[in-house]
Amino acid sequence: MRYITPLKAAEGLGSAHEGTQHHWAMTVSAVALTVLTPLFMIVVARAIGLPHPELVAYFGRPLPALITALFVIVGMVHFIKGTRIMIDDYFHGAVRKGAIIFSVIFGWAVVACAVYALARMGLGAIVVL
Repeated sequence: MRYITPLKAAEGLGSAHEGTQHHWAMTVSAVALTVLTPLFMIVVARAIGLPHPELVAYFGRPLPALITALFVIVGMVHFIKGTRIMIDDYFHGAVRKGAIIFSVIFGWAVVACAVYALARMGLGAIVVL
């Protein structure tokens, strides 16, 4: 006996009504990370060994800052969604809720710190140059 109606099977919605959207969001962010990761590695490789003023000026340029910001944002969104799946599988009750809250706060705190640092370097590059 099937527990899912043909309509639900066609829509791709399970009992929670969000599995397909979550799967697609994880797939899209994973594909984006496959493009962004090599670009980010190139940006970081070019920045290694630069003195502080040149490093600030380097990340003050739009392309390195944009690649870095996109990498961190997409990576942390992927992290938040992935940890949510792990937490749902292994924790229950109040511990589950606390772990989800902690992972979301941690992920967005990393994004906020990275974007703030990039903005400071962008403003610092204007002052330095």
